Amino acid sequence: MGATKTDHFTDQQNKIAIIAKALGHPARIAIIEYLLKVNACICSDIVDELPLAQPTISQHLKELKNAGLIKGSIEGTSICYCINEETFSLLKEYFANIISTVANQKCC
Repeated sequence: MGATKTDHFTDQQNKIAIIAKALGHPARIAIIEYLLKVNACICSDIVDELPLAQPTISQHLKELKNAGLIKGSIEGTSICYCINEETFSLLKEYFANIISTVANQKCC
């Protein structure tokens, strides 16, 4: 079996790409911002906050969770979501490195 295209890149490059793809939808950005504001939440709270149907929000939550941006724990019949600090720490380090590098470049 041949190598996939992602095999040609580092683990960090693949992880950042997955995260960036998950952040590539405004509804997911709105969900992240809401979770930051309330510091935890249950799925139905997000449905009340955003102008989207519950199944649509569930799909966006699934994408964010698969990318490692949020965590979820089951509480009774609901799932409580919160920000995954480890992933945002990775993003902070990644973008800090880019910003530092760009600030020191002497380019056209």
